[in-house]
This record gives sequence, C-alpha cells and structure tokens, in this order.
Amino acid sequence: MDPAFLFWKLQAEYHSGALRPFHIQHTGVARFQYTQFATNHPFQFPDDLDEQRTTAEVLSELDEKIELNRRMNETLEGMAQAIFRDWFVDFGPTRRKVAGEADPVAIMGGLTPDPARAAQLATLFPAAFGDDGLPVGWTEAEFGAEFDLTMGQSPPGDTYNDTGDGLPFFQGRTDFGFRYPENRKYCSAPSRIANAGDTLISVRAPVGDLNMAWERCCIGRGVACARHKSGSTSYTFYTLRSLQPELELYEHTGTVFGAINRKQFEKLPVVKSGNALVEAFEAIAGPMDEKLKLATQESRTLAETRDYLLPRLMSGAVRVAPKVEAA
Repeated sequence: MDPAFLFWKLQAEYHSGALRPFHIQHTGVARFQYTQFATNHPFQFPDDLDEQRTTAEVLSELDEKIELNRRMNETLEGMAQAIFRDWFVDFGPTRRKVAGEADPVAIMGGLTPDPARAAQLATLFPAAFGDDGLPVGWTEAEFGAEFDLTMGQSPPGDTYNDTGDGLPFFQGRTDFGFRYPENRKYCSAPSRIANAGDTLISVRAPVGDLNMAWERCCIGRGVACARHKSGSTSYTFYTLRSLQPELELYEHTGTVFGAINRKQFEKLPVVKSGNALVEAFEAIAGPMDEKLKLATQESRTLAETRDYLLPRLMSGAVRVAPKVEAA
C-alpha cells in the first residue's frame, strides 16, 4: 500500500467515526485498541498502486496548498508587524534621522527602494526626540481616547443556533483561529456587534488573544472589539498586537480566571503620532492584510473541497482519472 494513501485512508476512517469503537477511556487516559482494529475492522482499498498514488496526490496537493497559504500569511503578518514596530515602538526613522542619516531610503530602513516614496514617508517622522523620549510632537495617550472599544455581551442562550439564523457569534478564545475566527454559532438577537475588519480581543480566560472580524458579527462577554477612530483596521490590529504583553498581565488578576474590564482596557497607554502617519501605515499594511484574507478564504475553500472528496475517494464513489501522457 502507498504510504500517503494509507494516511488518507485512516483520515477518512477517523472522520467517519469508524475508529470510535476502538477508542476507550476506562482508566482516565484515552487509548486506541490497535490490535482489535487491525484484526476486526474491514479495510478496503484499491489493489492498483498507481490508483492509490494518484488518489493520494489529489488530497495531498490540496493540503500542501493550504500549508503554503498558512506560511505566506504568517510571513505577511510578520512583515506588517515589523514595520509597525519600527515606526511606532522603536521609532526607527526618527532614530536614524537623529543619528545623521539623510538618505530617505535609509531613513525608512529600506522599506521601499523608491527614493520619492521613501522621501514622502520620511517627512512624516520628526527629526528629534522630546524630553518624554517620544519623537517631537508625539504624545502618550490612553487607548480609549484613540480607539472605539466595544465590550461583548452575551445574548440569551435561546437565541443561539447552528442553522445560520442571524449573525455569526463569537464569545471567547475557543472560537479563534489564525487571524480570522472560524464561525461555529449564530445569534438571532445580537446585543453587541463587531463590524468587518474590527480587531477582536479575548478579554477573559485568557486575556489578549487577537483576531479580526471576517464580517459583521455578534460578540459575547468574553470578547471585545476595537477600531481606531480614523477607521484604520490594520493599524488597530498591530497596535493591539504590540499591547499583548500589557493585556496578558490581566490574565493573573481575577479570583477565578483572568479578565480585563472596559475601564482598565481604555486606560492602556498608546502612542499618538497623528492621522497622517496612521494612514501611511494603513496604505502599506492594508494590502498585505487583504492578501492574507484572500489566502485564508482560498484555504477554507480548499479544506472544504478536501473534506468533501476524502470519503468519496476512499470509498471509490469518486475515482481520479488516470494521467494521459503527452504525445
């Protein structure tokens, strides 16, 4: 048997529930009764190794593309986060000006090789630091003064459903995935709402996990949403990414579990640099985030296709057409 085919065959058996009778937990530790499975479970597969290989290739290629998208998304987010940190945390362009750097491309840390574009960006950064350690003209502000914050509130339990009635509903970290949450529940009577592009933050057990709303959705009491008052979505997300260490401190403040309330959240310190620089960051990071969203959407479609094909390919209900050699 082709090893890759065996992997997918076992995946199909697992997802169909066929392996459940061999899964026991009478001692408190789950274990799989392999000997009984190997002896008693009917295991049917095509004898033709070429058919096995071509079938496994279809499923594996879908998985490889999903993994490629995941790595690309991590790279895109890492790039945007590095730019944010250089601009708004380390004050890199200002530091390079203070050090005597005059070349705009170098001032911007090589972000763009275009001298004209680099010069436009460089002019947005002060050439000196004030007594407070911030670039001249920048100030420290409270989060609530710069961002709109909505704390979640869980609606009545009888308004939840799995049938798509109402808005997607998220109430805590368990709903979160990489960047965009996987929807599991809906709410027919939402009380607190996040809009597409709002940053979602878990505010209890644990505190500080981040996500971004894929679409308009309902948020429960374990989640808050935020957006910069200028409307900038990427700037909001990366600001909160930089605040994660402060947010995570509240993980250890509760008597039962960690939590942060609205007053505490709105008092978190942020740097106020001016909307012109926020807009410049959004112009760079926004397209990166859009690519990330498109790749996520593609991966979800690929996963649905893989999961649809898996039982059908393994059962023989669907067959992969043999490759035709080019003349």
